[in-house]
Amino acid sequence: MDLLLALVIGLAVYGAIHGIRMYRADAKLPGDLAVALESGASRTSAVGSGIDRLGIRWAPAVLRMMGPKAVNKKRRQIDLAGNPGGLTLDRYAARRAVYGALGVLGAFSMLLRGQLFLALLMVAFGLFWVEAGIWSAIRVRREHIERTLPDFLDVLAVVVSAGLGFRQALDRVAEKYEGPWSDELRITLRQMDMGVSRRQAFEELRRRNDSEQVAMFVTTLQQGEELGAPIVETLIQIANDMRRTDAQNARRKAARAVPKATFAVTTFLLPGTLLLLTVGFVYGADVDLTSLTGG
Repeated sequence: MDLLLALVIGLAVYGAIHGIRMYRADAKLPGDLAVALESGASRTSAVGSGIDRLGIRWAPAVLRMMGPKAVNKKRRQIDLAGNPGGLTLDRYAARRAVYGALGVLGAFSMLLRGQLFLALLMVAFGLFWVEAGIWSAIRVRREHIERTLPDFLDVLAVVVSAGLGFRQALDRVAEKYEGPWSDELRITLRQMDMGVSRRQAFEELRRRNDSEQVAMFVTTLQQGEELGAPIVETLIQIANDMRRTDAQNARRKAARAVPKATFAVTTFLLPGTLLLLTVGFVYGADVDLTSLTGG
């Protein structure tokens, strides 16, 4: 059994080394991956870059197996995550190939040892490790944007009221911010510089972000533009509406947390406390338990 396990591991290591050698010899990188590896080297770790290079040969096969619909859905998820660590669709497929292979090999080795639970964990690792990173990045990015947006709108309203046009004010305020919301604004501004209408650029901004507050911002801004409402009043109204929405969401989260806390207390803390008090009482009273145990 140990000899067979060592053989499997040896073949896996040989295949990895052989794959790297073949890649360096003649594999051609897709355009977006080549750019990401050159200009985005600081955004990804050396391990991530090595995994991308190792699995890129099988990335097209992974994308074909996913199908066009799943590929488009994954492309949108990567956009919503903000391309964390320079992640692109090809890099995602490369990582799925590498982690999937590692999961299969790990599951096989665990099955040889008779460890079914660990084998299932290895399969889950191969299937969902990359997905978990994308889901986490989407959540963190959305929360960051929703925290930043109300204060950004307040500052933008002040700058616009000082006499700058809306386009110039957006550019000026975006320079003072860092993070995903600033990145989104720069993309929107560059689109307008390339001739895209303001309405279409903000529609693209809404599409790239799975956030109710961003959708509220775009909708209210467009409605105010159509109705001829003053831009400063519109921005202040949006910021106030977002803060009210945040307060309502906080109250809802607190209301949902109360039953969970009550369940945890009644299920774990209360029985444990009662058990601890009972043991302490019996031990402190020096009760003779030999009659109960038959000793």
